Amino acid sequence: MTTLQDASQLQLDRLRRAWRGSPLPGFLRWWSAELSTFVPVRWRLAFAGGERWYAVERLTDRWQLRRAGEASPVVEAAHTDAVEHRSGVMAHALAEADPADRRIALVLPAAQVLRRRLVLPVAARDNLRQVVGFDLDRQTPFRAEDIHYGVRELDEPAPEGRFVAELAATPRSTLDPLLDELAALGVQPDRVDVADGHALAGLDLLPPARAPRRVDRRRRLNAALAVVIVLLVFAAMATWLHNRSAALEDMRASVESLRADAQRVSALRQRLTESAGASGFLARKKAESPSVLPVLEELTRRLPDDTWLERFTLNGSGQLGFQGQSPQAARLIDALKGAKTIGDPSFQGTIQTDPTSGKERFYMQAKASVPKPESVKPEPSKPDNAMKAEPKQESPRANETR
Repeated sequence: MTTLQDASQLQLDRLRRAWRGSPLPGFLRWWSAELSTFVPVRWRLAFAGGERWYAVERLTDRWQLRRAGEASPVVEAAHTDAVEHRSGVMAHALAEADPADRRIALVLPAAQVLRRRLVLPVAARDNLRQVVGFDLDRQTPFRAEDIHYGVRELDEPAPEGRFVAELAATPRSTLDPLLDELAALGVQPDRVDVADGHALAGLDLLPPARAPRRVDRRRRLNAALAVVIVLLVFAAMATWLHNRSAALEDMRASVESLRADAQRVSALRQRLTESAGASGFLARKKAESPSVLPVLEELTRRLPDDTWLERFTLNGSGQLGFQGQSPQAARLIDALKGAKTIGDPSFQGTIQTDPTSGKERFYMQAKASVPKPESVKPEPSKPDNAMKAEPKQESPRANETR
């Protein structure tokens, strides 16, 4: 488990160094400072957040607590006071800052800290503290087990393939009693630093074993909120997709319903077209076929009274055929000459004498030349009578015996 923690800590350190080495932190600080000028001062104080550093320093006869960057102390606790009193004074002074934002740095006098500038190969950057720890005996006049040290990378120009770092070390005999005394007062520093005027130099000599383990509840809350936001985004996307799918299904159902209606309309239109075509075909056939009544009327008028017909046919092409008996069948050609509706009369076959009636039996063909109904507009009742005329028609005199 320790190896895993060390590996994860190493990765975090690499990410922090990469972040600090990038231009983004400087840009974000500049951008935030520029934007903050547009916010009222009261709002800036109300919504101010981030780390708030306090510097605690042991003087000759007292402990002094001040805000980093300020000269005047926030509170002072004399050594002659009881531990409970000093602890209460410190806690009351630190209560002005949110525990999540509060950071405490134990400030050591510059004379108690050895600082060395180192030029190291770039390969040592990933594990800087461990690399410098192996070389403490050469870089300091102390043994490694007798000092607490810290190392940081400096933003200074260096030869190619190297970088500049700073080593800070202080004897354990100097730092450990101060840390123990602060622990008795209920103060746990986050860093051991050196004063740089009223600010902090940025060093950290605090032993890793005594570094406070902070639980950043705000970060956890932000992480939880980020997870909730991601889940809500996915939920919104899923809801949107579900709504789109439901709308698509409704649209498909409407399309299928309209398609069924369209198919029914198309079927009805097809039936109507077929019915219209059939009725049109019959109307055309009726219009193209010659009318029977004018032919019968003229045939009845021109045939002699002693002649009757046994059979009468008239097809759609106007071909006329009739069979009957007459005393003198040869005169029928002359009787039909000059007819308006009957043309080209001629006998078919031979004329034979009927043994029963003694008359001559004949069969004649002719061409009906009657005007078509669209040219000759008959009365409304005449087409019905014409339809009743079957191909086999007999003359009113067919059964008379002359």
